[in-house]
Amino acid sequence: MKTDLEIAQEAKLEPITKIADGLGLTDDEIELYGKYKAKVDLGVLKRLKDKPNGKYIDVTAITPTPLGEGKTVTTIGLSLGLNAIDKKVMTCIRQPSLGPVFGIKGGAAGGGYSQVLPMEDFNLHFTGDVHAVSLANNLLAAFIDNHLLKGNKLNIDPNTISWNRVVDVSDRALRNIVVGLGGKLNGIPRETGFDISVASEVMAILALASDLKDLRERLGRIVVAFTHDGKPVTAEDLECAGAMTVLMKDAIKPTLIQTTENSPCLVHAGPFANIAHGNNSIIEDEIALKLADYVVTESGFGADCGAEKFMNIKCRISGLKPDCVVIVATVRALKMHSGRFTVVAGRSLDPALIQEDLDSLSMGIENLEKHIENMKLFGVPVVVAVNKFTTDTDKEVDLIRERALAAGAEDAVKSDVWAKGGEGGKELAEAVVKACDKPSNFKFLYPDDAPIKEKIEAIATKIYGADGVDFSPTAEKKIELYTKYGWGNLPICMAKTHLSISHDPALKGRPRNFRLPVRDIRPSIGAGFLYPLCGDMRTMPGLPSVPAGTKIDIDENGKIVGLF
Repeated sequence: MKTDLEIAQEAKLEPITKIADGLGLTDDEIELYGKYKAKVDLGVLKRLKDKPNGKYIDVTAITPTPLGEGKTVTTIGLSLGLNAIDKKVMTCIRQPSLGPVFGIKGGAAGGGYSQVLPMEDFNLHFTGDVHAVSLANNLLAAFIDNHLLKGNKLNIDPNTISWNRVVDVSDRALRNIVVGLGGKLNGIPRETGFDISVASEVMAILALASDLKDLRERLGRIVVAFTHDGKPVTAEDLECAGAMTVLMKDAIKPTLIQTTENSPCLVHAGPFANIAHGNNSIIEDEIALKLADYVVTESGFGADCGAEKFMNIKCRISGLKPDCVVIVATVRALKMHSGRFTVVAGRSLDPALIQEDLDSLSMGIENLEKHIENMKLFGVPVVVAVNKFTTDTDKEVDLIRERALAAGAEDAVKSDVWAKGGEGGKELAEAVVKACDKPSNFKFLYPDDAPIKEKIEAIATKIYGADGVDFSPTAEKKIELYTKYGWGNLPICMAKTHLSISHDPALKGRPRNFRLPVRDIRPSIGAGFLYPLCGDMRTMPGLPSVPAGTKIDIDENGKIVGLF
């Protein structure tokens, strides 16, 4: 069996100028990064402002196992399927973080015959956007420590500084550090830490900004600390936002690449789906919706994480409305949600997971049913894609379809895009086209002017199924403070585990009879949301015992090997 990398390297790429020409982009609207990548100038939005938008499709998933269940494979594969049935389609995805690429997760280019290309570039440095995010973030961190050393005219309380440095490597040793050691010339000693680059608020801002001017304003609104008398201190106060914007001036442009079947794909931004909203950029989707009749995008982790934030945050800010939601499921993941099996990344699967077991599957399907119900709360048609594995049986797939339809899905179909590319995605594509033709009565889960507590409780009870919310004294104090500052009208970006619909990763399936603990609430004012912390959230991953990077190398001809 060929590896993903071998399939990608054997694929015949078209010059990116040909892909751009097929979309109707002019020479002045693309900036080449070699032969197979190009930045797209935002001026295309002005030229096509009067053109109607295409259909808008968000791909999400059931609560995943630690292995992931093929959401990106399905996102790309659905686009390939739509292309195969002669629909003008554009794939819109996030840029992967180098930390997981060299760590435990692997790449994010899809897999098998459902990939975006050039796969090596996509999973590595690409066009440097993540590096630009890292530099802008760290420039602000340097400004903060320099300000403390040079007299602290803003009266910053060092104990309230929340702005960490970032690096795009999974390095747990950097989670908690002390800076400023070695004497006065080296700064003021204080405790701080590193996050991974994609957890930076700068990355979340990049994904939510509408243009360069909006990016500049959002960067200026970043709150990094509070004064000794309790006033917020921003990047604008530190006179750093302008320089940060200069560093981001090219990163604001999405990058055009192609799939294994030469259909177009835009890539832009890559915020975490835990601490941030986990979706690609608004700019990317807006451009795609003008260039294509069908746009397939993707939300991070399960529907309770990235898709809920897609609806309540991204669509609220962009004004865009989805026409269909696709929920990706696998037989093995649904069996895991019965609670009878444990799946650990890097370890062999329990053999029972790949044997027909309708009883365990039936128990685990409750997780899928809850996600279908959740997406229907937003008034959008739902299609279930069963990402096919060779060990799946017809009876198992039929059971998933029966229960999905009973829960309110428009359809539930097999997706065999990993093995067959667009040909294996035709059935899914046809189902999605039919769903997109149905009325979408899109609505938000809560209004802008609802109190902070009410918004949190709406997500906890309606999406997670909690009996209620327990706010810590710290969270209560923050709610009062943020309301006072006028931040109460911002949407909520819940920070919780992706391994359960609840806050507790051990609660599989459809958790019941629990209360959601909110231990703290933090402001992400530049991005434009508040994020409650439900449990311990790590913003700097660690490496596994055997990192993926141990297998990556380069041969005597300069060809990359071992990259999945």
